[in-house]
Amino acid sequence: MPQTILHVDMDAFFAAIEIRDNPQLAGKPVIIGGDPNSPRGVVSTCSYEARKFGVHSAMPIAQAKKLCPQGIFLKGNMDKYVKVSQELILIFDEFSPLVEQLSIDEAFLDMTGCEHFYQDFTSMGQAVKRRIKEKLNLTASVGIAPNKFLAKLASDKDKPDGLTIVEDIPPFLDSIPLEKMWGVGKQTHKKLLSMGIKDIPTLRQTPLDILVRELGKQGYQLYQLSRGIDNRAVETTEETKSLGAEETFPIDIEGEAVKKKLLLLTDKVARRLRKQGSSCRTITVKMRYPDFSTFEKSHTLLEATADTDKIYQTALDLIKPYPGPFRLIGVYLSNLTNMVSKNLFEDYSKDKDQLWETIDKLRDKGLDIKKASVLKRKDK
Repeated sequence: MPQTILHVDMDAFFAAIEIRDNPQLAGKPVIIGGDPNSPRGVVSTCSYEARKFGVHSAMPIAQAKKLCPQGIFLKGNMDKYVKVSQELILIFDEFSPLVEQLSIDEAFLDMTGCEHFYQDFTSMGQAVKRRIKEKLNLTASVGIAPNKFLAKLASDKDKPDGLTIVEDIPPFLDSIPLEKMWGVGKQTHKKLLSMGIKDIPTLRQTPLDILVRELGKQGYQLYQLSRGIDNRAVETTEETKSLGAEETFPIDIEGEAVKKKLLLLTDKVARRLRKQGSSCRTITVKMRYPDFSTFEKSHTLLEATADTDKIYQTALDLIKPYPGPFRLIGVYLSNLTNMVSKNLFEDYSKDKDQLWETIDKLRDKGLDIKKASVLKRKDK
């Protein structure tokens, strides 16, 4: 049975909330992230007016101040943003019983079987957008497609306040930059370019054996995605929503100390994840600066995992753009499933799971096993 998946992505969520609550900010370049005079502050998000000046998330505040000196810099209020996010999820529940929250400001809704309530897909998307506007006075961009991969790409196609419906898959995919594909990070993009693959049509034409030889398992995933194939279901759980660990430091940390603390926190929460027989798809890193400005960054994996290394690498990629020092760091895992991580495309190996299971059992027996990178090197 064909699926109807709707992806909602709020527009400049934190900045939009501040503008909503203070209408005098409307039409102005609003930048969330703290004191513009701080040498170490970073941009969490910004309004579309600020983006016109080249400001973007993860940019140092000092650089944002140079690009947009007339910008309005706000510290932000995470408690308020979380509350609005909770209200947003309640709205989604009005439209579908299957809602999968990806982060504080985006979610998938499985609308399969609900199509007859609407004249067409356009009216379906407009109904969701209209309800969000009525209840929260915020705008959202919506993508509707036969699967999650395409729906997420579609919601990003015409921001802000956009609505994109994917019915003819190849032409839609061919309009998407290669680096926008799920799973194509900087290193993978660089590798693909070295293979002469510069866009999705070229990727689609590349033989499977070449992609697998050069990229391994990821090559098969990209082969499928370039054809718009994604069989993942929208998943929601009524059990534990997330797992997390955080630490406040007596002395602010930066540099290598951040990597070590991040690994220890990841190891701690990943072990709890495996103990309850779960895997996760969304990794969130929480960061607090010395001035107490706090924000979070999340990434959702293509497939669920309980692998400490994979979770750590994702968390490290999230925190890398942000300079320290940090007063607090936290790692949170969400979009949990109560099954072992399985590859989306049925190419699955149990070796890594068995390794972590063995390590966990040894730790349960009192053995102190740590990854080599967290141990201090002795000077020779």
